[in-house]
Amino acid sequence: MTLDTRGARRSPRSSVLRIAALALATGTALALSACGSSASDGGSGSGSLRVVATTTQLADFSARVGGDDIDLTGLLPAGGSAHHFDPSPADLLALGQADVLVVNGAGLETFIDDAINASGFDGEIVTASDGIDLAAAKEITAEGEAGSDGHSEEHDHADHGTDDHGAEDHGAEDHDHEAEGHGAEEHAASGEAHDHDHDHGDVNPHIWTSPKNAEGMVAEIASGFERADPDRADAYAERAEAYTAELTDLDAWVAAQFERVPAADRVLVSGHDSLRYYLHDYGIDFAGALLPSFEDNAEPSAADIDALVHEIRESGAKAVFVESSMSPKLARTVAAEAGVEVVDAEALYADSLGAPGSGADTYIDATVHNTRTILEAWGAEPQALPASLQQ
Repeated sequence: MTLDTRGARRSPRSSVLRIAALALATGTALALSACGSSASDGGSGSGSLRVVATTTQLADFSARVGGDDIDLTGLLPAGGSAHHFDPSPADLLALGQADVLVVNGAGLETFIDDAINASGFDGEIVTASDGIDLAAAKEITAEGEAGSDGHSEEHDHADHGTDDHGAEDHGAEDHDHEAEGHGAEEHAASGEAHDHDHDHGDVNPHIWTSPKNAEGMVAEIASGFERADPDRADAYAERAEAYTAELTDLDAWVAAQFERVPAADRVLVSGHDSLRYYLHDYGIDFAGALLPSFEDNAEPSAADIDALVHEIRESGAKAVFVESSMSPKLARTVAAEAGVEVVDAEALYADSLGAPGSGADTYIDATVHNTRTILEAWGAEPQALPASLQQ
């Protein structure tokens, strides 16, 4: 498996206009590159399944499932955010040549339909959010917006075992993809905008922050690879099973860490509302965010900031945490006013994994890093990882 992560963080602008301007040049490049492609290997030259994944987390999931059987391109770079991403000509070229596109869905990738149309992509689309219960995700989102999390009371840590949330609950058998029209034939024939973000209403799209959700997303990716490349279906399934076992161990370890913290101390303030499902899973109350939005480029009002400072003081939150994709300036101001600590040096990895060498460049490492960072800011000592998670 080879991984190519393209691009750099781009400033917010109209993706539709930018992608339209790139479409002609990309189409020409695609036509030229097709001249050197082999029909027997799909144009990859190696027989590998060509996969494009949008986010860094999806690229990591895809790498673990695909192994050496895929050629992988990740669209977003480390530190990048899907909330304000515009694909480059190279991104569109890679997409046009891909056999499989892996997207988060749940309204995250607002750029993806225009990118598909501009690139001419006609392969298998894997929507990872189809692997989780989006109705439950919507309820969790609504709880947070209503200010009624109450996780330390309503979440039964004793029942946090794998039986209730294991990957088998999210398997491909729960989703009839052909009936939903996710196959390559339906996609290629439609010639229209495809709404691959699956508009599920008011759902916080950061579904991957829960390791339980990650298990379902991995199952969905494996199922998509198996459909696109049935000759290697067993290999994809075996790697997905092995990785899911690690995610299950990760979930159990994280739960055990937070169970050691008194419920009254489990209160978190973040940069934006990016950790909703992680907090829900582990009985952590959400006191608020610097930016009143799912997106990390929103603008808070003075009233928003005053309300957050008040909530921090009332909730007993010990620190303000900043995600790696955000500037720490506002956090420092708010924390100083509220009289609490600010944790802002690559504190939490939510929208993006870390760069190579950061110690947070895989999903498991980033989740371990986030958990340790939160615990240490709360004055708790993290326990050792299980052997299955030690590299």
